[in-house]
Amino acid sequence: MTHSSLMLGVSAFASQFPSFFFSLFGGVLSDRYSKKRILLITQTASMVQAVLLVFLVLNKQYNVWGILILSSLLGIINAFDSPARQSMINDIIDSKDDLPNALALSSSINDFSRLIGPAIAGLVLLKFGASFCFLLNAISFAAVLLSIIMIRWPAYLPATAKKKMSADLLEGFRYLRKTPDISLSILMLALVSLLVLPYNTLLPIFAKVVYKGDAATFGYLNSFIGLGAITGLMFLASLKPGTNLKKVLLFNTVVMGICMILFSLSNSFILAILFATIGSFGMTSQTTISNTIVQGQASSEMRGRVVSIFLMAYFGMLPLGSMLVGVIAQKIGAQHTVFYQVSSH
Repeated sequence: MTHSSLMLGVSAFASQFPSFFFSLFGGVLSDRYSKKRILLITQTASMVQAVLLVFLVLNKQYNVWGILILSSLLGIINAFDSPARQSMINDIIDSKDDLPNALALSSSINDFSRLIGPAIAGLVLLKFGASFCFLLNAISFAAVLLSIIMIRWPAYLPATAKKKMSADLLEGFRYLRKTPDISLSILMLALVSLLVLPYNTLLPIFAKVVYKGDAATFGYLNSFIGLGAITGLMFLASLKPGTNLKKVLLFNTVVMGICMILFSLSNSFILAILFATIGSFGMTSQTTISNTIVQGQASSEMRGRVVSIFLMAYFGMLPLGSMLVGVIAQKIGAQHTVFYQVSSH
């Protein structure tokens, strides 16, 4: 368990760092240029990356470094894609009162795909092999590009005289100082991403060591956590316009903290599944409601940069937290690590 927990944390850090590093620049571009054009470019680049991966696999030219380079390239692409994709939701909805529901539905679709995607991929992998999985992934980008083209986008209004990128970045941070609701929401998300959410990194350790299980145990644990997340997102999507989101966020944060502490203390797999599912329900508020507050209160000319800082707080703290829990778990074990991480939050 000692080395596996550390390696899981380091692996999570290495895979997400490019998105963290370049996301701020993605926010600047999102405020400067047409989001539709940015998404067409980034999704086309993602398709090219996927095709290159198919080529390597089909020709048996792949190795660890080749896959790592392509994964890092995808992380860089996503850093420019995510701020435009997240902030576009605010632009394409008819009523701003629908923003919380739209963001919750968007998140629920993403989480649902993460829940059923690996299961479908496992069946395809078993039946047709890895190269066919990568080929389907590359082809799927055609549907994404078609969707971007078919969306009814608002008329693009070119930005005013463009400054240096560094000046635009500093302007974004100065804007946060003037909007405490936004900055506090981002700070809270950063703390949760650093101290709570990385518990996922240790789930293989819980499944194998704490619950004396195998790959199936790990799968069941992940499935119920995904079920809790989807349930929470559907709950958020069903909230009526005008609901006090700050109260919902506070309540769900308390639920999340209590359940994760109970999860860390439980040696019963059944109880652990129950606590993890309810805790996952509460976790959905952290990103979705914070995102709603950030996008709902940010001015249109600053939204891309604000969203990029929001994403940096999430994608930056999450891998750091994953590496942190890996190091701590190496010393005191997975259960004590989760307990102390959540308690400190």
